[in-house]
Amino acid sequence: MNLTYGIKDRPKFGQVILFALQQLLAIMAATIAVPSIIGNGMGQTAALFGAGVGTLVYLLFTKFRSPVFLGSSFAFIGSMFTAFAGAASMEAGYLGLILGALFAGLVYVVISIVVKCVGVQWINKLMPAVVIGPTVAIIGLSLAGNAVGDLGTAPAGGSVYVALICGLVTLFVTMICSIFGKKMVKMIPFIIGILAGYAVAAIFTVIGEKTGNASLLVINFKLFENITWIPDFTFLTAYKGLDQLTGSYIATVAVAYIPVAFVVFAEHIADHKNLSSIVGVDLLENPGLHRTLLGDGVGSFAGAIFGGCPNTTYGESVGCVAISGNASIVTILATAILAIAVSFVGPFATFLATIPNCVMGGVCIALYGFIAVSGLKMIQQVDLNDNHNLFVVSVILISGIGGLSVSFGSVTLTSVACALILGILTNTMLKKKDDK
Repeated sequence: MNLTYGIKDRPKFGQVILFALQQLLAIMAATIAVPSIIGNGMGQTAALFGAGVGTLVYLLFTKFRSPVFLGSSFAFIGSMFTAFAGAASMEAGYLGLILGALFAGLVYVVISIVVKCVGVQWINKLMPAVVIGPTVAIIGLSLAGNAVGDLGTAPAGGSVYVALICGLVTLFVTMICSIFGKKMVKMIPFIIGILAGYAVAAIFTVIGEKTGNASLLVINFKLFENITWIPDFTFLTAYKGLDQLTGSYIATVAVAYIPVAFVVFAEHIADHKNLSSIVGVDLLENPGLHRTLLGDGVGSFAGAIFGGCPNTTYGESVGCVAISGNASIVTILATAILAIAVSFVGPFATFLATIPNCVMGGVCIALYGFIAVSGLKMIQQVDLNDNHNLFVVSVILISGIGGLSVSFGSVTLTSVACALILGILTNTMLKKKDDK
């Protein structure tokens, strides 16, 4: 696709700040959702801080050539629950999360060494366009339920129809700015869309508060009453759990995290294949899959030290690059720095937390849709008149959209991972001797 700013381009300082804010808004909801789900004293701003640190590490390992942000990984939620469940104390649980991220990072290090030694051609043969294309599409389609669910989410007692209005205003303004906007307006459609949706939500909320009509309340302004300026770095107390570590607990954490790392590895490849098609550079070759894996693994561990959440490359970030046409690595660097800085700015962090789910749902419909379409674009050159290819694409799409997942204790193969594995098996099984 045609990019306004390529990887090496440097927008003006003011533009960079706006672009970084847009990226931050795109990844924020998912990044802070993980610590909210896990609980146990995990802080949302600490997770945001950790995501910023993890992204900086990733950029360093990839020599500032791969424009994507790392955020809290949903794949490790089951593993994180297991780490807390088997811990002797809260501090030991925090230490378990850090150890788990270390184990997952080591998996990436080992795979990166293998890739460095044998190259990436085996990956291209194992996962050609007919396999990776529909898998990328599944990444977007598997998130469709989340976007639609958020779009219609209203606070307790609130009206679903009011939430829909706010979400659709966000979506329509985002689309109009992206298509008909000029210059900067065209490049920051998410910011303008979110502000428009937030403004409508604020109007409804104010009217609701003045009239006592609870169905119009969309924004929880009460969050501003308890602003915290310093992130709650609870994980810095993990050292207190050192004397409570046992061999069995370490083994439990290892078993919970290591298999999931292989699942995330598959999604890592899909994300970078997708991003490669958008920026016009094969990131598996330059900077190289071994570098992106090292950056992802070490960055994930670094982020977990502060926020407890292992990080991973974000499809929302990739979608933001695609829609805005801005692949500037400077933007991602600024986003990482902004994420760290924002975690210390109480009022702004609170403002971000008050953005209603319905507003973010409107944005995510566009974001997740672009991810899905990016995957479908990859199979445009695939001959679907060939039943071999048709079966591969069909298996991946149906198993992925159908939500096929398999659990082995605390380890869950997500629908994306299952779809990819089935696609690889189908493509390998049906491949003829004269196929390239």
